[in-house]
Amino acid sequence: MLYTSLAIGIRFFGGTYSGPAGKFVSDLAPHLRPSFAGSDVVGGVASSASALTDPRTLILVCMLSTAYIAHFNAPKFYRELKNNTMGRFNTVVGVSFGASVALYVAVAAMEQMGRFNTVVGVSFGASVALYVAVAAMGYLTFGSACQGLILNNYSTADSLVGLSRFAVALSLVFSYPLLFVGARDGLLDLAKVSDSDRTNAVQNKVTLGLLGVITALAARLRDLTFVSSLSGAVFGTALIFVYPPLMLRGMVKNMEDKAGGRLRFEKKMAKFTAALGAIVGMIGTKMAFASL
Repeated sequence: MLYTSLAIGIRFFGGTYSGPAGKFVSDLAPHLRPSFAGSDVVGGVASSASALTDPRTLILVCMLSTAYIAHFNAPKFYRELKNNTMGRFNTVVGVSFGASVALYVAVAAMEQMGRFNTVVGVSFGASVALYVAVAAMGYLTFGSACQGLILNNYSTADSLVGLSRFAVALSLVFSYPLLFVGARDGLLDLAKVSDSDRTNAVQNKVTLGLLGVITALAARLRDLTFVSSLSGAVFGTALIFVYPPLMLRGMVKNMEDKAGGRLRFEKKMAKFTAALGAIVGMIGTKMAFASL
């Protein structure tokens, strides 16, 4: 992904897709060529500002909700970790986040929660910065012609981006099992299949069946914008904004008088967060279907 980000940046700053005279513009189909609402700076800014009040902007919000929902695998990783104490699990998580941004390579030795929070904060901050930079450069290169997968906008004769497509394919191949296992285990949890009943035969059957359904849907759905926005509206907002606050409220309720003033305040804020997440999810779902 780092290489792809660099490739998008090089093409943006290099101007090879800017205007009719751009090196690769003539290779593109008409609907893939750069298209901007305004021809001058003032018009472009006005158009961008008006987009902030457009309900369709929630499609982007829902898409962004899918960026950090890999934590559904956290219970599985904790359960399968040898000598699974919270200290060891926190160390593993900290090292993973630190390696993802090539920072804090010595996280394995950390012991204090404050340092762990710092590592996680820096990691998420670096990820957010990368997402924003790539999204901005992609949009400023192609404008309203941006496709669900931005790499589809670039010319097939562009070897630099061609390598990016190969790199993204490798990333998807090796990261897909992590997401799939989370979906499979979640399905088994919904079916209330105990750990003792999850034999290899049962898991293989569920894997083949679920993989078949997902593959069939993937063959039919070609618009990645719709897939990403719908999954973000339904699952992303639920996992990030709805379920955690509800879990916090349940925990504080069970603590009764043991809950301090700070937890009681967080309980009130949790209700607001859950309601906001539900509203954003419903509007985002509606707008996702409207975009078809």
